[in-house]
Amino acid sequence: MSLKKTNIGIWLINLPDDTSRRQKMEFQLKELGLEANIFKAIDGKKYENELSIKACPKAYARNMGSNLLPGKLGVYASHISVWEALLESSHEAALVLEDDVVFHNDFTLALEIALENADLWDLVKLSKIRAKFPIKQAELGPYTLNAYIGPFTGNACYLIHKSVAKHILRGLWPQTRALDHELNRFFVHNYRQLGLEPWASHPDDHGISTITGMNFSFVKKFKWYKRLPYYCLKAANYFRRAFWLWKNDMLWPNVNKRNGKETGCL
Repeated sequence: MSLKKTNIGIWLINLPDDTSRRQKMEFQLKELGLEANIFKAIDGKKYENELSIKACPKAYARNMGSNLLPGKLGVYASHISVWEALLESSHEAALVLEDDVVFHNDFTLALEIALENADLWDLVKLSKIRAKFPIKQAELGPYTLNAYIGPFTGNACYLIHKSVAKHILRGLWPQTRALDHELNRFFVHNYRQLGLEPWASHPDDHGISTITGMNFSFVKKFKWYKRLPYYCLKAANYFRRAFWLWKNDMLWPNVNKRNGKETGCL
């Protein structure tokens, strides 16, 4: 199965007050010939009371080794709301963008190749913060489609199938992790989360964030001994991801051989 740009909706998540970021993104998208729906990001500070009811701060502290910030609540809820908008739309998939993305010169090519090979992924990222221990799934022209045994974080730019969004949404509440850490538990949600390398975009907020503060000043990690549960979970997840990939014939895949499964969650 392949998709075309006309099959997908594009959503740009942006706080209404961040006009400079929105304008910068709109300029980049116009240069690429793409038009996005501007999704008004959910302000975690403004709606902290409502969002906190749908989260478990104690579980978050255990799983992340730091306290749950209002901004993290807002990011989590914003992406979920975009997925819900996708379900209500006529689009078969979505390109979801955060407002600090920098597109590389080959972004259009990478997007087209990802869409042409839409049967090989359930969610595919076109940028990352971390992507550790890649496992090659296929060679697609100048790109490599990878799964990851290690942490695969960052949600600045990704494609997701409508059917997959519907499937994953069932298990996202209550919030017990940052969204990218939750999605990295594909062994729980049972879907193929992949990355297309070399990366065709990257996030760059210049160290200025309404979520984590200037140079992460809002993030206060616990002392090392209070983070032991986090370290244990982090180590265990390596094995869980590897086992899931092995179980689904993705740990030692035949490069360039399609697995014959229908698009959607495995």
